[in-house]
Amino acid sequence: MNARWNGQYSCFDLVARTVERQNTVVRVGDLAIGGDEFVVMAGPCAVESERQVLDTAVSVARAGARILRGGAYKPRSSPYSFQGLGVEGLKILSKAREYTGLAIVTEVMSETDVEVVAEYADIMQVGARSMENFSLLERLGTCGRPVLLKRGMTATLEDLLRSAQFLVACGNPDVILCERGIRTFETATRNTFDVAAVPVLKTVSHLPVIADPSHAAGVRVLVPILARAAVVVGADGLLVEVHPQPDKAASDGDQSLTFAQFDAMMADLGPYLSLRLAGDRACAIAGGFN
Repeated sequence: MNARWNGQYSCFDLVARTVERQNTVVRVGDLAIGGDEFVVMAGPCAVESERQVLDTAVSVARAGARILRGGAYKPRSSPYSFQGLGVEGLKILSKAREYTGLAIVTEVMSETDVEVVAEYADIMQVGARSMENFSLLERLGTCGRPVLLKRGMTATLEDLLRSAQFLVACGNPDVILCERGIRTFETATRNTFDVAAVPVLKTVSHLPVIADPSHAAGVRVLVPILARAAVVVGADGLLVEVHPQPDKAASDGDQSLTFAQFDAMMADLGPYLSLRLAGDRACAIAGGFN
């Protein structure tokens, strides 16, 4: 470990990697996030209708996704944008889980909504805008569900780990970190994918780390490329936006993949995942001889 990192992040003792605490595996049903499996979460930015969600769930499950993402409550920067279906959206997600067997990850925006979202969700997502909503984090500490914690748009890794520490201190050890791009001076993409954040977080923390190439890019054609980069640098999984008709999506259509594009991305990732697995095995064997 870089000596500077050790001093910078070791203060977050509940989430810092130590000799005694190497890797936390977050279990969701029969899934193990942070273990040997690369877990892909995919689905629409927003739940718009039952048909939209069911069609998407069937398609992404067939391609290899294990968790369905979809927003029932939407934090939008404009009061005139689609704000989500609320509880009705949660019920649609639950129906998709019954139909496909996919687990559900969905965003919770307020501490007052934690109880109702936890009734339907398998993983509670904290969005980038809520990373430092400490009232929400405190309530999620006792929600009984794993939490996917997204990095804020202007947050440092230290800020992200501070929020993770807060969640664990409030009683929830099942935290998944998510790199989703940060706001910089660059305008070609929606955000700037901080690819180095993944290996740094994997080095200094024992928590699982996934990447969200959709929000990092904001441009559909770049999503599979950034997904590939996430595999190469050691992410434990992906969070990807997929929509049956992206050009007609209520939100984030420009960064959402079509079903065919998601199929192609998953097929493209196969060789990179195989190479990574072979490398991990080689390291384990070499370690056995030391």
